[in-house]
Amino acid sequence: MKAPNRIAACLLVGLAVVALATGAAERPPTNLKLVGDHWTPWDPPSTFPEGAEVYIIERGDTLWDLSGRFYQDPYLWPQLWERNRYILDAHWIYPGDPLVVGFQVTPLEQLAEVEEEAEPEPESMFDTSMGAPEPLGVGADVYCSGFIAEPDRTFANRLIGSEYQNLGPTLTSSRHDRRSRDPLYAPSAKVGLYTGDIVYLQQGEGAGVVPGIVYTVVQPSEMVHHPESGALVGQLYRYLGRLRVLSVQQDSAIAEIVYSCDAINVGAYLEPFEPIPIPLRRRTPTRGVNDPEPWEEVESGPSIVLAADEVVSLGQHHIVYIDAGERNAVEAGDMFTVYRRSATGLPPMVIGEVAVLSVHESSSVARILESRYSIYLGDKLSPKAE
Repeated sequence: MKAPNRIAACLLVGLAVVALATGAAERPPTNLKLVGDHWTPWDPPSTFPEGAEVYIIERGDTLWDLSGRFYQDPYLWPQLWERNRYILDAHWIYPGDPLVVGFQVTPLEQLAEVEEEAEPEPESMFDTSMGAPEPLGVGADVYCSGFIAEPDRTFANRLIGSEYQNLGPTLTSSRHDRRSRDPLYAPSAKVGLYTGDIVYLQQGEGAGVVPGIVYTVVQPSEMVHHPESGALVGQLYRYLGRLRVLSVQQDSAIAEIVYSCDAINVGAYLEPFEPIPIPLRRRTPTRGVNDPEPWEEVESGPSIVLAADEVVSLGQHHIVYIDAGERNAVEAGDMFTVYRRSATGLPPMVIGEVAVLSVHESSSVARILESRYSIYLGDKLSPKAE
């Protein structure tokens, strides 16, 4: 392979390395648990296929370095990560965890091979040559977003107090004042709670709560209406962070906030934490602007119905919600082309591309990967052909 081709290949895969360095969580996971003889936040497999070559991670290892050791090219780290998907964030690997390493990798040269006879015409203005699998987002994209579901959803557990409610002065002497009877309205020296704060939960041992269990903090938010029809899509339930139970009593529990996306208030609801792996995909060119699908086929597809932080004009890397989920056979990693209706009788405009990061029953969270122009609520989505 000629030197310029090698440089091109390195640049392509290098983009994924930049994402690894800059898109990783700023702090390591805090929900560590004892697995065998070591601590890890992940759930490593305990059995492997017969003949699998397994390496045990040591202190100081990185996927970058291990890829260089086993495959003589650190730029192939995404393929190593792809075969060990129990690791939910490639930036954090833990001594004692196993890695399957004995498999055939695709050489870098083949991932970015360039035809020397003639350079192919780009399929679109977003020409992205086939490269190594890369994460479609980062942890905060899914753990700090939420979901849209039926209104007034019920939750079994709740955050009913914090240590700061015992630090402030008593503001009323009335024994009948609501604030003196209900912990959700008790005076507090601090209202917004964040990582490291100690809180109290509504349920305890009697409801099956045990030390070490991790909960996602959920806050019911606004009703979501379809941008075009005005029909009710559902209610937004925002993820505010995570907490881990430290100790339990019969009818309550003490917990620590271990991850916060935003201020957490007493009264927020809790649901058991479930890891959400960030999907990996090999990127392909966005659909050509000169080759849109017929509007009749696009019109019946899902729409972008909500954006994080109430952003109006959306672009690359913004997080959006779409009105399609598990019941519509949507899966994490699915790619959609973003369309906008043109004047009557004219083909729709290709606006950009989004990737689905997490899926719920009737909604999904997606990340905008490409945008030619500003993307707006109401823009339509059509599954991207492989």
